[in-house]
Amino acid sequence: MTVHDHQDGAGSSAPLSPPPLSPRLDPARTALILVDLMDRIVALPLAPHSGPEVLAAALRLAGTFRAAGATVVGVRVHRPGPAEQPPGSDLVEDIAKVCDLVVVKQTVGAFHGTGLDERLRERGIDTLVLAGVATNMGVESTARAAADHGYGLVFAEDAMSGLTAAEHRSAVSLDFPRFGTVVTTGQVRFTDGG
Repeated sequence: MTVHDHQDGAGSSAPLSPPPLSPRLDPARTALILVDLMDRIVALPLAPHSGPEVLAAALRLAGTFRAAGATVVGVRVHRPGPAEQPPGSDLVEDIAKVCDLVVVKQTVGAFHGTGLDERLRERGIDTLVLAGVATNMGVESTARAAADHGYGLVFAEDAMSGLTAAEHRSAVSLDFPRFGTVVTTGQVRFTDGG
């Protein structure tokens, strides 16, 4: 499933309708993107889901992906400039253990200058499930770039959080439905045969 599968015709002035969530995602063509689940970031006062709640949901979702043989990607930020990164700048250890790929970014989103698109394409990935922190920053920036690259998008609402509940709700209710489908981690399902 790709964004292009859901457009109402080339050159149409009709707005894009959000792609419907396939009842079953193809594990060979779907990747989980875990954005900025780093110790120092998940320790922030997040809302509406706490850092530990986001981590627990992300790990459950990663377990679903691992069981299906689907790709799990961890994304962390590296601040350009300082000789040393702040303490807690690595992925949370349990997250790092479940990742097939780790991408290090220097911008808000995970695509610019990281080679992420090429690495996903090499694996035949055309659909992304997004989770992480902050909903309206790293997750949304990654989602917008992914949509520009033609990926189908699914957002795991309970595996992400914002710095405020209002920012999270705005992204989840206003922005994300324009790019893909918003679900809970429990609603993500895979085909049996890939």
